[in-house]
Parts: sequence; structure tokens; C-alpha cells
Amino acid sequence: MKKITKLLLTGVALMGVALSVAGCSSKQADDNSGGTKTLTMYQIGEKPKNYDTLIKKANKTIEKKYNAKLKINYIGYGDYAQKMAVIVSSGEAYDIAKADNYTLNAQKGAYADLTELLPKYASKAYKNLDSAYIKGNKVNGKLYALPVNANVSTTETIAFNKYYLDKYDIDISKVSSYSDLESALKKFHANEPNVVGFAAVKGFKSAADFDYPLSSRLPFAVDTSSNGDPTKIVNQYNSAQMLENLEALHSYYKKGYIAQDAATSTKEYLLDSKTWFARQEAQGPYDYGDQALNTAAGSKDAIVTKEITTPLKATGNAQMFNWVVGNASKNKTLSVKVLGLLNSDPDLLNGLVWGEEGKAWEKTGDADKIKLLPGYKADESMGAWMTGNNQILYTTTDVTDKEIATRDNTIKTAKESPILGFNPDTSKIKTQITNIQNVMDQYGDILNTGTAEPKATIKQMNKALKSAGYAEVQKELQTQYDKFLKAQK
Repeated sequence: MKKITKLLLTGVALMGVALSVAGCSSKQADDNSGGTKTLTMYQIGEKPKNYDTLIKKANKTIEKKYNAKLKINYIGYGDYAQKMAVIVSSGEAYDIAKADNYTLNAQKGAYADLTELLPKYASKAYKNLDSAYIKGNKVNGKLYALPVNANVSTTETIAFNKYYLDKYDIDISKVSSYSDLESALKKFHANEPNVVGFAAVKGFKSAADFDYPLSSRLPFAVDTSSNGDPTKIVNQYNSAQMLENLEALHSYYKKGYIAQDAATSTKEYLLDSKTWFARQEAQGPYDYGDQALNTAAGSKDAIVTKEITTPLKATGNAQMFNWVVGNASKNKTLSVKVLGLLNSDPDLLNGLVWGEEGKAWEKTGDADKIKLLPGYKADESMGAWMTGNNQILYTTTDVTDKEIATRDNTIKTAKESPILGFNPDTSKIKTQITNIQNVMDQYGDILNTGTAEPKATIKQMNKALKSAGYAEVQKELQTQYDKFLKAQK
């Protein structure tokens, strides 16, 4: 989960377009025309620099097992949602993809129904999933995705570039919210005025203790904080905690701590670069504190984090990274088999996530631990959170048995969001949701990146939301949520 734009999704995929794939049966037979099948996969992010080497090795395993190969097409973080919306609405017969707007597209018929296929053809991967993944991804009682088993619970943090902390002796001991960043950002900016103080780009979403029944990009949320009402769906932008965040970010924007083009920029602030001082990062049990961030940055002392939200098993975690099979695919069963292999074969998965064995890492005397070598580079591997089952990944020698025990205990005891498993039926409110998304496309980025003054902008946004049909959507969601809560008792 180590890209600042890991959650960057534009609203285009919420368009109420009529999908030509909707009528395709999820039980459509595979194309059995013979020969090695090449499955088309769409993935978000940047292609590893050694992609050809990684995929060649992976395909040897896949071809031996299932007479198939993967061809991964990468789409940048800032462009993924928009391009996938076009791919989905056109009915393109791709095989596998990183889900975008999972619940809504599943309801529209964009994805194959995997309810029966996963237990049958990807049984090992399916059985390894925490129950929260199944609960959080069922749509109208059916499952349309194989989630990557990773951080089923997370907390949002502010990550700091330790190079700058040490260089300028900047104190972050009291940071527990956006508002607490003022002193650190001020000192950093005074010394490095040409380096971004807080890295935010288009699609950035300021963190708060909420969970979202549709998408964090839409103004419908349930307050999961200790003082919140977990039974009500509200507009998070009208809450005190969100307003406090946005006012702090706006203050930093005006002072030059945030890039002036943040609301429209799709720039990537790489973890191993000195192009940023602070940024928002989600962390979970499989991150082992700051270890995952530091591994991605290429140094065990590169990054330090401070928590700003409460750990939670939320819908966003359950749907953090979903592999889906296109409903127009002619290779549904084969695609599920390959996904199952990717999420159950340790050699296959570790070779992609850690990079080339012998160059980037080597095995140790412990079967589950590896040692990273000087040749390890983050841009020559695939991210753990976005590839496959983290439970079968090797851990580095830096990860202690105590940390592994803490990981397992956190997964076991983490609090579940009150809306986990609530995936509302939006068929009656599609038009209003599309209109609301258009409103949020206008206001969301300028609010969350601190570009716009919050109070006045939220007032304008709420007026536009009212005209877009906000009340109708809120009422329908609340009605369904009331029934969901009643059924849980």
C-alpha cells in the first residue's frame, strides 16, 4: 500500500452508463479453442522496470499448471478509474482487472459472479480469506471478487521523510492529526521551500474516522469515531472532524506547504525520493509498523509514521484491492484458476512481490524468512497489497516473531465497522448518484487538497448536492441501512 495515490480514483466510473456487458452470463463457458491462453489483466500503477523478467518467470509456473499466460497492462494511478470506466462501458472482453467502484460496477453487471467459481477453482486462496473480506464484498448476496488477503484492518497515518526529520531536527512527537502538523511543516518549509511539505494530488482523500457505504469519494458516510452515531448515514463534509482537517489543509496550502496544482496534479511522490516531507499512508497488520514503508523506500530508516485515525476493519479494507473477472471474458474459469494460483503458490507470488531471487533477495535457514540483498529495488517488484495473498509472503529478517504475533492478534481482534457487509442496492438512485458524483468531481479535489476555503466551498457544494438529489439518495441508503442493522441483531 505504498503509493500515495493508492486510493486515487476519479468519479467517472460511477457514471450511469448502460453496460453492454450486463447481459453476459457469469457462467459463460471458457473458450476451448486450444493452445496456450494469454489472459489479459489490467493493473493500476507503474509497470516494474524489470517487468519482462518477472512475468516470464511467473508465466512458466502458470503455463505449466494451467497452459495459460498473463499479460499485464498497467494504467497509471491518476488515469485508472477513467480508463477502466471506458473499458467497462465498451464491453471490452478483458479477463482480469483490479476492480474499480466495485459495488456499483458489480451491480451493473460488469463483473463475473464468482460466488461458486472461487470455492471450486480457487479453493486454497478462498479459504485463506478473513471472513471480513467475504462479508465486505458480497453484493446482493453474491461475491464478484477475489480480494487480496492483506491488511483487513488499517489505520491512517502521516508518514514523514526521516532524511528531513534528521537533517533539520524536526519534532513530530505530538502529531496525532492534520492540525498538529503546523510546527513541523513550518520548520521544513523554511529550510526547503522548493520541496513539497505535504504531498497531496488529484484524488487525495483526507482521513477521518468514517466508513463509506458507496465510496469515500461520495458524501455518504457513517461516523465510526467513539463519539459518532453508527446508525446514521451522513454527509461527512458537514462533520466537525472533517472540517477541522480541511481547514488545516487549506492553511497549509495557502502557506505553500502543499503544491499549488495539487487538485489537478497526478504526480507520483516516490517513497524513495526526497521530493516530499510528509504524506498520508494507510498501515495495517502486514505492514509491521513502518517496516513495509521502509522496505518499499529501500531503507529501513527512511520513513517514520504517526497515527491519525483509529484502526478499523472497514469496507474500504475489505475492498482495498479486489481482483475481478470481466463478465465479457471468454475465460472465466481459467481466470479464476490463475487468480487462485497467484494467491496460493508461495514461489509464484514471492517472485513477483520481492523481485528476482538471488539479485533482490535470498532465502535464509528459516523457510518463511528472507534476506534482502543490495540489488533489491522497489521499482523492480510488485506491491504486496496489490498482487496477492500476504499470508504466504516471506517476511524479511527484520521482522521479529513478536511482530508476527502482533500482526495475527491485530487481525483477530480488530474492531469491525458497523457497515461492514452493507453494500446497498443503488438501482433506484442511479441517476441521482451520477449527478452527485458530478458535483463531487467539481468540489472533492479542491476541498481535500486544501485548495479551496472549506466553509464557503462546502456551503456551495451542499447547495449543488441538494439539486443533484442528495436527499433522495440519503433516504434510500438510510432505509436500506436500517434494515441491514436490524438483520444483524
